[in-house]
Amino acid sequence: MLSFYKDDYRRSPMIWIFGLLLIKSVLFRVFLFGELQWDGLLADAAAWLGLLFIVELVTAARWRGIAYWAVNLIVSVLLFASTVYFSYYGSVPTYTALKALDQVNQIQDSVESLIKNVYYIYFLDLVILAILYIVRMVRGTRVSGRKRIGHARIVLGGLLVCIVVSGTIVYAGNDIPNELEQAEGLGFIGYQAAAAWENQSEKAMASSGNIEETKAEIEALMASYSYKDQPERPAIQFGSAQGKNVIVVQMEAFQNFPLHLSLGGTELTPVLNKLADESYYFPHVYQQIGQGNTSDAEFMSNTSIYPTGEIAMSTGYGNRELPSMPRMLQSRGYEADTFHVNDVAFWDRNKMYPAIHFDHYYDKPYYTNDHFNEFGASDEELYRVAVDKLQALHEQNKPFYAQMVTVSSHFPFQVPQDRAPLTLPAEMEGTQLGNYLQAIHYTDYALGTLIDKLKANGMWDDTVLVAYGDHFGLQPDKASAEQISEQLGIHYDDRLSRFNIPLIIHVPGQNDGQVVDQPGGQLDIMPTLANLLGVKPADEGVVAFGHDLLNIDHNVFGMRYYLPTGSFFNNDILFVPGKGFDDGTAYSLKTMQPVNDFSKYRTDYDYIMKLMSLSDEYVQQLPKRAP
Repeated sequence: MLSFYKDDYRRSPMIWIFGLLLIKSVLFRVFLFGELQWDGLLADAAAWLGLLFIVELVTAARWRGIAYWAVNLIVSVLLFASTVYFSYYGSVPTYTALKALDQVNQIQDSVESLIKNVYYIYFLDLVILAILYIVRMVRGTRVSGRKRIGHARIVLGGLLVCIVVSGTIVYAGNDIPNELEQAEGLGFIGYQAAAAWENQSEKAMASSGNIEETKAEIEALMASYSYKDQPERPAIQFGSAQGKNVIVVQMEAFQNFPLHLSLGGTELTPVLNKLADESYYFPHVYQQIGQGNTSDAEFMSNTSIYPTGEIAMSTGYGNRELPSMPRMLQSRGYEADTFHVNDVAFWDRNKMYPAIHFDHYYDKPYYTNDHFNEFGASDEELYRVAVDKLQALHEQNKPFYAQMVTVSSHFPFQVPQDRAPLTLPAEMEGTQLGNYLQAIHYTDYALGTLIDKLKANGMWDDTVLVAYGDHFGLQPDKASAEQISEQLGIHYDDRLSRFNIPLIIHVPGQNDGQVVDQPGGQLDIMPTLANLLGVKPADEGVVAFGHDLLNIDHNVFGMRYYLPTGSFFNNDILFVPGKGFDDGTAYSLKTMQPVNDFSKYRTDYDYIMKLMSLSDEYVQQLPKRAP
């Protein structure tokens, strides 16, 4: 195929660029998958060669060398960025992640902390061979017209072969739901092509469907799962907080394991410990976020709809009329406000907040910048402004639903020295584990200032307080399960402990707490809160994909970011698929040990795959809102 590189064609940099791209594909696979899959490398080879053939055909001879090196540079940047992305998300990004590039400047410290020096090897050739490339351009020769015609035929034939090979590989692997398995088998370009094909197919299916028919199909599917042992049993605590104010605090990067844990005799989370002891405490709740991370957690807690996984919901669906808790409560006379110390354009919240239908949002200009971290204001300042705004509503006897999104415990967990009262053991100083514990200790302290302000202003006894974590904080490559377990004296698991977040709901007048052992996810927050407020989402025409954790006996819920599509939790296990169900793995929620025989959970797998697909179809069919 490449024999035409003899004579004049050997001067073309195409063969060199092809070889370099293959080397970089090997590096990419080692960085991400820890091994080299030869059939996957074939997919990479066909894709890169096809791309270079296109450049060869469409670029004038005098610019061809520059074009090749431009391709090399672009691919190097993409592989570098994807490697950094994977080190945090545990997922291979698709082209849809490019829509979030404008967010990078606002989390520069976080991004820089993810980069390992070895990742820069992607650019080594560009430095070493730059001079050789310039020399080659200066000494290059033109190709005669006759040779050019023959050359074009050979290149076109090669391109067709590459298209057939790549197309065959993509077609064969397109039905694999596990994104990591798919990316490893299809290669970087093939994976992007498969994602594009799937996205367009889903959108076409949704656009041709009817939302009422989809809602009926969702209702029928969910009715087939036995969430309750006694379906007709009256709801426990329904309306016990009816008419009360609501404050929902979403705590940044807050995992569940620090609760009721001490370090050197000091409680890591004394405020949350006390709150949990006087509230409904759900210790077995797990994150379900997608590409949008924190913004996806906001989306779910307000809508009980699955993130699609392909794009941040604020970016992809901020133009819709989202059925939500604010909309349901506004019909009952509530005002709905949200508070975040960052710029509202960060993660396109300026689109999502109107879609959820908040009356007001209070972002960066409303806070005094006390330079806590890269976002600016601290959690204490967040709560100061929030209570001030809410007190005005309280004095007017106007019930409110308020969401507060904290950032003081944001990765990379750098807390100012004057705000870090936790004394760390010497071996934890300067480590991610030590920094994380300092950050969550401060977050807990700041939450205490909110509670104190509510009590001082006479609002505590009229307010439901919900506190939950948006997603994990500790990263396995910087704080291993073994290190955490040994230094803290707990059993920490890279998946179960990592994705386990706290959920606490305090109802006014509640003094004796209740531990609710029912496993759940972030989709369950809205239905659980709705039950306490005396609201039935179904009666409001709202489809909730989660469930009221106070009133179910069994649960199953999916997760498809940080873990591949097809992963689910139920009352017994966390299941993670391989290429499908049969080659998957399962872990006991109680023991955190592998479960070898998980065959009886196949129906749960099939159910959750269908439910998430219907959720995607449903959200795509929601009407677009007026600008």
